[in-house]
Amino acid sequence: MTLPRRAEPARVAGWIAAVVEDVFASLEEVRARMLGCHRAVMDRGERLTSDDIAQLRPELLERLRREGEGEVVVGMGMIVTPGLLADEPRRLEWWHTVPGRDPAFLNVDLDPESIGFYDYAEAEWFAVPRRTGARHVVGPYVDYGGTDRYMLTLTLPVRAEGEFLGVVGADVPVSRFEALLLPGLAALDDEVILINAERRIILSNSARRLTGSLLREPDPAGSRPEAAGHAPYDLPNLPWRLLMSARSKAGRAAPPISSAPA
Repeated sequence: MTLPRRAEPARVAGWIAAVVEDVFASLEEVRARMLGCHRAVMDRGERLTSDDIAQLRPELLERLRREGEGEVVVGMGMIVTPGLLADEPRRLEWWHTVPGRDPAFLNVDLDPESIGFYDYAEAEWFAVPRRTGARHVVGPYVDYGGTDRYMLTLTLPVRAEGEFLGVVGADVPVSRFEALLLPGLAALDDEVILINAERRIILSNSARRLTGSLLREPDPAGSRPEAAGHAPYDLPNLPWRLLMSARSKAGRAAPPISSAPA
């Protein structure tokens, strides 16, 4: 789908959301695979083990190999809720792409007695879906603990008969998100800003609105930018808001405009 130069906010929002929905569709399939695995184990009257979680590996690797050919996802996996498995207190079955090589397993420190302990259960991408039972998007943030890229992380809760098993998730670099969307947004007559719930800029077609920065400057009257001519539009089922306003040609920016590392 392409955008006309003068597009309504709902149409622009739908165009942006389509990219995100493709990623969530992949996660839905991984979640279904995980639930099938859990069902088989329950039918045997056993508890899940790390070997059961590892059965997701071929599907994750195949998806990442496809994504490595120019798609948007660079990391994907299943993160198990602490205490679920019979043989491991914590488990991340998480794989990420490596340029020129096969996807690699993400090794993190899961020893709570270690100074480098990665307490993923407290991470927003894990804690929010666990609490709400709904999908979630975190970012943009710098992934200092993994790829050092500016990242969006998308997660879905995995529940079976009321029991929370963990989340399935995917990492999307902001640079790839921009590469897909900015050519279309740059051609619009309007200035477009996409922000998250913290008002941090995810995407913009203006050189004055850098990705990762907070949108907090007031207009001369001291009100928020929505009152300064930006029409707010909340994206359905996403914690994101789209702001659009008329702009002059001088306000146009040539993509990419992210200030973050690729």
